[in-house]
Amino acid sequence: MKYAIGLDYGTLSVRALLVEIATGQEIAKSVFEYTDGVIDKFLPSNNLKLPKDWALQNPDDYLNGAEKTIKEVFSISGINPCDVVGLGIDFTACTMMPINKEGKALCQINEWENNPHAWVKLWKHHAAQVEADHINKIAYERNEHWLKRYGGKISSEWMIAKIFQVLNEAPEVYNACDKFIEASDWVIMQFTGNEKRNATCAGYKAIWSKEDGYPSKDYFKALDERLENVVKEKLSEDIYPIGTKAGELNEKWSNRTGLPCGIAVAVGNVDAHAAIPAMTITDTGVMGAIIGTSGCYMVLGKEPRIVEGMCGYTDDGILPGFVGFEAGQGCVGDMLAWFIENQVPEKYYVEAREKNLSIHELLTDKALHIEPGDSGLLVLDWLNGNRCVLVNGHLTGLILGLTIGTKPEEIYRAFMEAIAFGCRVIIEAFRKGGVEINEVIASGGIAEKNPLFMQIFADITDLEWKIADSKQACALGAAMWGAVAAGTENGGYDNIKEAVSKMAKLKDFSYKPIPHHRHIYDKLFEEYVILHDYFGRGENDVMKRLKDKYTE
Repeated sequence: MKYAIGLDYGTLSVRALLVEIATGQEIAKSVFEYTDGVIDKFLPSNNLKLPKDWALQNPDDYLNGAEKTIKEVFSISGINPCDVVGLGIDFTACTMMPINKEGKALCQINEWENNPHAWVKLWKHHAAQVEADHINKIAYERNEHWLKRYGGKISSEWMIAKIFQVLNEAPEVYNACDKFIEASDWVIMQFTGNEKRNATCAGYKAIWSKEDGYPSKDYFKALDERLENVVKEKLSEDIYPIGTKAGELNEKWSNRTGLPCGIAVAVGNVDAHAAIPAMTITDTGVMGAIIGTSGCYMVLGKEPRIVEGMCGYTDDGILPGFVGFEAGQGCVGDMLAWFIENQVPEKYYVEAREKNLSIHELLTDKALHIEPGDSGLLVLDWLNGNRCVLVNGHLTGLILGLTIGTKPEEIYRAFMEAIAFGCRVIIEAFRKGGVEINEVIASGGIAEKNPLFMQIFADITDLEWKIADSKQACALGAAMWGAVAAGTENGGYDNIKEAVSKMAKLKDFSYKPIPHHRHIYDKLFEEYVILHDYFGRGENDVMKRLKDKYTE
């Protein structure tokens, strides 16, 4: 038997999955929780307090996590490491860092460890919104054609906005670094010694396209004279499609992990995009929904379409031969976690312990007995800004309809409903733009663990929601791409469709809309859209004003 390993780098941890290539059977998994986690309060090196909307990470966590989890899957499974022929990774994106000429992250160098801009900026670092606004403004004024490819707005989460923030706030870091690089590409560079940037990250997160490359030098000069040569000086125009073999595992990482030196390593990928083949999606009309900390929505198309507020489209960005469309929500699991950590009274925790339930399970059980519309609540799901379709990190959350009798489980359910309403806004934008969506296949922690949430998604979107069989769709997808990088001559596959036919499947149940629920949710959705447009499209910018704080 031959095997592949997929490394799934998430927001809080990295997961290794050992997969049998011939069948897709998941042999062993291991999870490493990042030691420093999400760095959003204080810098680990000097305890410096970070400003609002910052989210950093320590790249040492990525390397230590890879070593620990790969070793552990061998320990658990007992298989011979020499039977592993391919390795693939996926990563939350845009997660980027400045590096020196030797490929070392600046924060790993004593001289720079106390400067927060020298650290990894995680995908949910939203402190570059001012820069994103300026990127959009200049592009709109110049009628830059590439702006439409991203639904008319660039996000603060993306590469160029984050680079621009470094330039504005820490030019010494900008000047000192050799390049800015996605974390996925950096990890691959550690494994192979090769800098091979992947087209998925570049296309969706760095304003690059296969046809046109990056925006012109003239645009960057108009944005800021110091950025005129940013592509040549701080990025790379050598971009490689997914499925490409980035290189072979080097001796250093063979020694650290026990993997054979010289096995195939695929170019990096984005986590949600990697999950699509593991969810059996190989054609148009099906939306892949990865429901976890955030929500990521992927659809395949035959030709480019302009969709309001989408994250973008990229040729071959998800699967070869298709235009891949991406949209998403910046706060899904994070939103429920915030409520649990900050708003649930102690008596609920006592009850959960007595019933041997997690607090999420208890609240879900209580919310299950609430009929649609009975809570009298309506929520805007923008606790982490709005990724799509408004693309605005200034926006914040809202709960309407609170009374002295409102219970925690009612708010908890209203949060789920708000997230599903936000998903419906995205689906309707896709359809309006000419992108076909007839059904949904979901994966991720929430899809696995919360049937109520999945039913709410089905009711509100009026679509059947199927569930990927693998609980680790991102890691499985990464392993599948590792098998493709290995090729048939080494026991892998020559293309991803072959891998899908052997390695991916769905669960034998699905969630279908309940007609009575759908009718009520249609009415509530109309109210949601009124609030969505009132606070999100500029009629009332009170959210931004409050977020900026009245300090004078």
